[in-house]
Amino acid sequence: MIRHRLRQGLMALGLAAAATLASTPALAADTYTQTRYPIVLVHGLFGFDSVGPINYFHGVASELRRSGATVIATQQSAANASEVRGEQLLSELRRLKAAYGYQKFNLIGHSHGGQSIRYVAAVDPSLVASVTTVGTPHKGSAVADTIQAATDLTGTTNVAGAIFNGLASIISAFSGGSTLPQDAVAAMTSLTTSGAARFNQRFPAGAPGSSCGEGPAIANGVRYYSAGGTSVVTNIFDPDSALGLTGVLFVGKANDGLVERCSSHWGSVLRDNYPWNHLDEVNQTFGLRGLFTPSPVSFYRTQANRLKNAGL
Repeated sequence: MIRHRLRQGLMALGLAAAATLASTPALAADTYTQTRYPIVLVHGLFGFDSVGPINYFHGVASELRRSGATVIATQQSAANASEVRGEQLLSELRRLKAAYGYQKFNLIGHSHGGQSIRYVAAVDPSLVASVTTVGTPHKGSAVADTIQAATDLTGTTNVAGAIFNGLASIISAFSGGSTLPQDAVAAMTSLTTSGAARFNQRFPAGAPGSSCGEGPAIANGVRYYSAGGTSVVTNIFDPDSALGLTGVLFVGKANDGLVERCSSHWGSVLRDNYPWNHLDEVNQTFGLRGLFTPSPVSFYRTQANRLKNAGL
């Protein structure tokens, strides 16, 4: 009798355990970065989408996709005017919309890529859900001003332009964009203080209301965000430590080696003093950065989640 009741008890426990397991839902998929609209990564000056296994936004796209995002890395001229690169991006987004039915895009641009995405948002805001600029010289860069002044003074503008056009052509060729036009002088002009001012006058959506303030969070139905770094030499083993040479051109102002802190402001400022230099902002070179500094990849994950929570 005791054994019979023991067997019954064990069977009951087994059935209860089976029922519990059957009613337990499977682990939910990771959807932390699953935005409503695709995320588009846009490179900066002398940039690319990918060269072989090397991505401009190192490790970013794969991590965003892992958590549910649709991510597209585009390619524009490695060096050209802001408007030219913006038109190239606009054409690519319209092609993607026609081919895949995407209605809008969340645009993330690094450095000169910030002007590219602002151009698209200004010309066709119906295509754009959000604009996020990272390390973008919205007010121009002291580095571009210095290069322009030096080449004008020495009469070497055309020679320098030809050299840098060659570099840009090599970068584009290796990344599959050999037909894209290159114009390093136009790129330099766009990134000077005066060139940026002209661009901002034509495309002011998201502009800060003061010299180092924030701009409107939403303009023409598009959400605007920005971020930037203020460290220059972050890892002595990283080749981008050479930015320490260009950083001195900012004469004591906080900068990332190529962009001054306040110049990175546009729309809602997420943070303007990450302990990153200009290449750390896209997790280059191969993820090398200062010890105990926040992960750039985590920044992009957090921004994607912010867009997701905003319904974008």
